[in-house]
Amino acid sequence: MSSAGLQEELQLQMALQLLQQAGRELPAHAEPGSVQWLQAVIDALCDLSSRDPLTGLANRRQFEATLAREVDRVARSGEPALVLLADIDLFKQVNDTHGHAAGDLVIKSVAAALQDCVRPMDTVARFGGEEFVIILPNCAPAFGNAVAERIRAQVEHQVVHVAPGIDVRATISIGGAFAPQWVRSSPLIWVERADRQLYRAKSEGRNRVCLEHAAVYQVSAEEKSMLFGNTQPQDSE
Repeated sequence: MSSAGLQEELQLQMALQLLQQAGRELPAHAEPGSVQWLQAVIDALCDLSSRDPLTGLANRRQFEATLAREVDRVARSGEPALVLLADIDLFKQVNDTHGHAAGDLVIKSVAAALQDCVRPMDTVARFGGEEFVIILPNCAPAFGNAVAERIRAQVEHQVVHVAPGIDVRATISIGGAFAPQWVRSSPLIWVERADRQLYRAKSEGRNRVCLEHAAVYQVSAEEKSMLFGNTQPQDSE
């Protein structure tokens, strides 16, 4: 076997070990080495690279790619869309009292609750640490608060068994912002607006929802420049 072939074989073995460690199974009916089998390996690796290893949710990279597509879609279609940022309240106390293994169980429980409360078309991602983000396409302002409250209540009512005889309850604070319709915004601006509402929910007592009202949102100077920057009238010759 040539050195190039040996290198490819080693890379394939490393990929298979990675999938095995992650508990990913390849289709049993596919013959190893076949085109179908190799495609299954590639698909599994792509999916693994877009998932948070602890929760199985979309990871931050996948979230950012999805949010960028949603910004473009809203600008073209004018359909409403909502981004929610959710943060586990007083999470440090869980780690300090029960240990990091218990903290991981709480994170996984909250992740499952968030996933249970949304539609298949929605994206739930782990943003980092104990913070999550949800993208809800085609979510009208009239329903935004009801969706966020359903998520908050689902988490509040869950009991997490972290050790024999030890149960933990967690709550989350949620901040949300609607995308400006028919406006070329940016993912960063959208998330920053939701983050301000999350800060407000935390400062007002935690375990609550604060959404930016869609009707009072004002287009920022940066968004105006993205909208009109390339459409300035030119002088006639």
